Amino acid sequence: MKETFATLTAPAAPLPIENIDTDQIIPARFLKATTREGFGDNLFRDWRYNADGRPKLVFVLNDPTYRAAKILVAGKNFGMGSSREHAAWAIHDYGFKVVISSFFADIFRNNALNNFVLPAQVSDGFLAEIFKAVETDPHTLLTVDLEAQIITLANGLSESFPINAYKKQCLMNGYDDIDYLLSLKEDIRNFDAAHA
Repeated sequence: MKETFATLTAPAAPLPIENIDTDQIIPARFLKATTREGFGDNLFRDWRYNADGRPKLVFVLNDPTYRAAKILVAGKNFGMGSSREHAAWAIHDYGFKVVISSFFADIFRNNALNNFVLPAQVSDGFLAEIFKAVETDPHTLLTVDLEAQIITLANGLSESFPINAYKKQCLMNGYDDIDYLLSLKEDIRNFDAAHA
C-alpha cells in the first residue's frame, strides 16, 4: 500500500537544539547499508546511546513519555552538513512523519520530501510556542494539515508552512517521481496522439 499524507494529529518529541547536522542525525559509520531499513535504530546514535550501547536515559527519544511521537520538533537549522540521504531514511525508519523547525538545510529538505517525511518550516516565534506547549504537556497533540499547509496546536494557535506544490502532490498521493510520471500516462498518450 502506498504511503500517503493528508492530516496527522499526533504527539511530538522536542529536540530544542540548533544546527543539528546530518552526522548527528545518522553517524557516518552506519552508512554502509544499501537498503533503507534499520536506520531508525541508529537515529541520533551518539546522543541516544553510551559507548557500551546502553541508552542515555536523559535523551528525549529514550524517554517513554515520547514513545508515541510521530512528529519531531527541532531547533533552527535542521539537517545542515553533508548531503547524505540516509538522514531522511533514519528519521522515516524511526517512525517520524513530520519534522518541524524554523529553518531546514535545502538538501535535507529535498531528501526528506523524497522519502515521505514532511519538513514543515515555521517562524521562530511559533516554534517557541510548540516547544512551550510540549514542555507544558508532553502528551499534547499537534495537527499537521498538509492540504491546508497549517500546523495547529491543542490550544488553537496555528501557523501556515510553505511546501513545493509538486512535492505536496507527491506526498498526498504517495508518489515518488516515477509514480508521478506514471499517473500522467493517459495525458502523455493523448498528447502524443494529438501531435503525431
